[in-house]
Amino acid sequence: MEIITARDLIKDYDGLRAVDRVSFTIIKGECFGFLGPNGAGKTTIMRIIYCFLPPTGGEVRVLGHDVTREPSLIKSRMGVMPQDDSLDLDLSVIQNLVVYGRYFDMPKRKTLPLAEKLLASVGLADKMKANIRELSGGMKRSLLLVRSIVNDPDVIILDEPTTGLDPHSRQMVWRRLEDLKRQGKTLLLTTHYMEEAERLCDRVAIMDRGKIIVIASPKDLMGEHGGNLEAVYLKLTGRKLED
Repeated sequence: MEIITARDLIKDYDGLRAVDRVSFTIIKGECFGFLGPNGAGKTTIMRIIYCFLPPTGGEVRVLGHDVTREPSLIKSRMGVMPQDDSLDLDLSVIQNLVVYGRYFDMPKRKTLPLAEKLLASVGLADKMKANIRELSGGMKRSLLLVRSIVNDPDVIILDEPTTGLDPHSRQMVWRRLEDLKRQGKTLLLTTHYMEEAERLCDRVAIMDRGKIIVIASPKDLMGEHGGNLEAVYLKLTGRKLED
């Protein structure tokens, strides 16, 4: 079942073409990764998918709905873990989740026990009453992850989800994402960690300068080009992992 489709997608910024006629299809239950150097267009595509940015041209449909005509229907069934920290600094950890649930008309009596369970799953059970300012960068990333799934979304957008996490916390997040895949959730991921993409992604789109170079599974790419996914990435883009 097709969950997301993009056809000839274009996004321009003041004469700069950030996304240049890309097309792809993402099916239910897969983890699909966008890989590429900074400025390749990955985050722009993600923001169009979750209806934060309008496309300049082409078409994007999510769960059967057009991103420009039916954004509210898409947002109600989507979770987003952004690259930037968007937590409310005036609220505690648990309050951030309860208040976020209100955007989806979730009553506190439903959100509170769910939030407690989710926080425990990423090692934040002892931080429920802490203020956001007391959290480390890694803890904030983990909180953003659980916030993105508090509404039980069908599609989850993950923009560099483990940036800043220590190895233990990264492994914990990976296990949580693998659990979500087993539940049939569809995941969209951007990352600079090739190990992360190898472990989590069923397919990846390698991008550069607004275009998709190739879409395939990490296994198929490594089999065709040799080496690990990082070697394939460098070979196809001719660029470093981070500009």
